[in-house]
Amino acid sequence: MEEIWELYKSGSWVVPFLHFAIYFFVAASFVLYLYIVASRNRKIKRERLEIEYNAEIEKIMSSVIFEDVSYSGIKNNKNFLVLFDTSFFREVFIENIINLHKNYEGIYAQKIEQFYKESGLIKDSFKKLKSIKREVKCKGITELAEFNISDAFDNIIAYSKARNKTLKITAINACIKLAGTQSIVYLIEHSDPIDDWTQLNIIGAFKKHDIGDTEGIELLLESKNTTVVALGLKLIKELKLTQKVPFVAELIAKAPNITIKYEAQSILQSLTV
Repeated sequence: MEEIWELYKSGSWVVPFLHFAIYFFVAASFVLYLYIVASRNRKIKRERLEIEYNAEIEKIMSSVIFEDVSYSGIKNNKNFLVLFDTSFFREVFIENIINLHKNYEGIYAQKIEQFYKESGLIKDSFKKLKSIKREVKCKGITELAEFNISDAFDNIIAYSKARNKTLKITAINACIKLAGTQSIVYLIEHSDPIDDWTQLNIIGAFKKHDIGDTEGIELLLESKNTTVVALGLKLIKELKLTQKVPFVAELIAKAPNITIKYEAQSILQSLTV
């Protein structure tokens, strides 16, 4: 210990330390520069490839939608198979057909859904559900819901109780799209508090997907979770479900707390005016 102290007092270490610090700083700066250049080059390459892929995908999907060409007919193309084996091409492909699916209805939308299943892109979406990255999970959930893959419901509903709010909202919204009011059964049993932001997103999902059958929404009022009860009241109000008035009136008589009671009274008044 004394030797270290003596070395420190002598100051003989200062010059070597400064030399080391300078060399380290120069080396670190050079490595960082190389990383930035490489990262920029990768980004430019991906953007260029994406433009090329988009043009190729547009041709393929045009033949699928308007010329009744199936995946089995397309996969005979060797160039397509080579591209389709790359993860980036498949990712761009999914993004493209999602945009197409949002803009088409009826038979055209069904053709896109069929291609999504036959091509195996559906497997990519299921794999994303197992990812450790939250944003990848959300992407997989959104893809499966967009293509109406009802078989994915059980996989997705498991994330409705996730701690992360974004993942939870994405999962609940997807379940509403896939199962409509049937997903309410799971909301009734939801033990965790559903905050106002999540409630607004759920209501927005019901409006967005235009759930025609509202049978079962009144069951939310019977939940032991007061935030689920509050959600049920808001849904009845926002969707103007006047046929649910008797259930709201019944809730007023047995409300779990004053807040729920006042909210029920307010909604009952607005629906009966």
